[in-house]
Amino acid sequence: MEIRRGARGDVDAVLRLLDGATEWLVAQGRRDQWGTEPHSTNPRRVEQITAFADDGLWVAESDGRVVGALAVGAAMPYVPPATEPELYVRLLVTDRAAKGSGIGTDLLDHARSLARGLGVGLLRVDCFGGGDGALIRYYEKQGFTRAEQFAVPANGSVWPGQILIQRL
Repeated sequence: MEIRRGARGDVDAVLRLLDGATEWLVAQGRRDQWGTEPHSTNPRRVEQITAFADDGLWVAESDGRVVGALAVGAAMPYVPPATEPELYVRLLVTDRAAKGSGIGTDLLDHARSLARGLGVGLLRVDCFGGGDGALIRYYEKQGFTRAEQFAVPANGSVWPGQILIQRL
């Protein structure tokens, strides 16, 4: 597997990964994390991933196929700002067919290396804070610790979020 800088030509592949992850979540009964609709048909999400491709997108490739994506940069606008310099994980998604193969770990290791290269001692990420907490536990296994919780109004309800941090 190789991790390389992502580009606009990777947007469709990243959207496919997101669509596949959403299908998997729905099959697991986890509709409240990302909903049920494909990301590839959501103009706002397509615009967001395209913007990531212009700055901060990295993709994991295996046998010429994108199997994971990482976007890093400034914190997302819906989370409380950090009180010190940071690198923020804006997106992490992997191919569900390759679950358990370490792609997410490798991409987070890449984010850690990027942060260290920038001289930044804080890596933050946010994730879905509801449901059974499986995603929070994933990040904790990756060395992150829980920080603030937050809520984002979404479609007449509230999406619960959790910020996790890792000191480098």
